[in-house]
Amino acid sequence: MTTEAPPPQENPPSESGPEAGRGLPSAAEFAEVQQSPQFGELRRSHRGFAFPLTVAFVLWYLLYVLLSNYAGGFMGTKIVGNINVALVFGLAQFLTTFLIAWWYSHHASTRLDPKAEAIKKRLEDGA
Repeated sequence: MTTEAPPPQENPPSESGPEAGRGLPSAAEFAEVQQSPQFGELRRSHRGFAFPLTVAFVLWYLLYVLLSNYAGGFMGTKIVGNINVALVFGLAQFLTTFLIAWWYSHHASTRLDPKAEAIKKRLEDGA
């Protein structure tokens, strides 16, 4: 019994995708698409969502760190039993991370992906 893997088989190029008809887009075509209004709108959509949310999350995290460092009395305030404000803030950091990831995924699939697909199709078709 041998443990060697069989040699890889070469697959013929598929008949779909950018390689099929006209080859890969040229650098000039990429530059043209980059200057297009559709690409600009895609970038604005992404930046308009990602940048403010990133700034908000970093500020939220810094608030947690600063309060932990300089407001020990407040952060040590017990809420219920041994659960204090610091623990609640710390767990809220995890919660907001997951919520932001879900929100971005939803935003990307509903707003960014359709625009990106249209740009990709136009580039692949050579239009």
